[in-house]
Amino acid sequence: MMEADMASTPILLFGYGNMAAAMLEGWLASGMAAEDFAIYNPRLKPAPAGVQFCTAVPQGPFAAVVLGVKPQMLDAVTPQLEPLLGPETMLVSILAGVELASLRQRFPRTGGIVRLMPNLAVALRKSPNALVAQGLSTPLRDKVTALAAALGSAEWLDDESQFELVTALAGSGPGFLFRFIQALAKGAAALGLEPDQAGRLAVAMVEGAGALAAGSPHSPAELARRVASPGGMTQRGYDVLDRGKALDLLVRDTLRAARDRGEEMARTARGEG
Repeated sequence: MMEADMASTPILLFGYGNMAAAMLEGWLASGMAAEDFAIYNPRLKPAPAGVQFCTAVPQGPFAAVVLGVKPQMLDAVTPQLEPLLGPETMLVSILAGVELASLRQRFPRTGGIVRLMPNLAVALRKSPNALVAQGLSTPLRDKVTALAAALGSAEWLDDESQFELVTALAGSGPGFLFRFIQALAKGAAALGLEPDQAGRLAVAMVEGAGALAAGSPHSPAELARRVASPGGMTQRGYDVLDRGKALDLLVRDTLRAARDRGEEMARTARGEG
């Protein structure tokens, strides 16, 4: 396999939805140059200054192509994308529920294939990024690790069978957390607090708690223990969350539902209906 020079050959973002745009924002914030990237999207959208934007499929060559279309569009774009993916070009897919084998079936000539699952915090360079790959040399794996780490962190998985579960946790997780923030604010408003104020307090509280959890040497369980005093207000709230393991079971079932949907999508991509 030829190894593309990622320092001199641009990375093409094939599809420019919210996630691809956030990733580009994060990469540029990390110090990468606008000239390191090109965008293909059939409809013109606002893009950072200096980044080439194409509404027709460009010719390349490209060091890597980041595939960012909707998963259900994969077969429709395959004829356009396949000619770009020779042995010198790496494919980086951010498509949920599309496995390495399904990508290899559609793009047999590409030099290496990476599944990368970020979340929208890539724009802030705070995303936990899950990766699994096929056909990468050690130098290319190192380069992909650096690209992911520039957006937050890079978590390589040895077993692709866990990828949909990790996607449910780290990819879908912000959405679940946003819903919890909303529930906190709605609960406080229902009990008498002004709704906008409740929302501001909930967001600020979660921001601080997240920073504390990220910077602390203690586990979240230990931090939770330290927050509560026996017989105090926090403990009384825990008593509700812990009743019948309600919170644990709700979160487990939420993650299972998201994971199972990813596995359904993978079966569809494999042509299994």
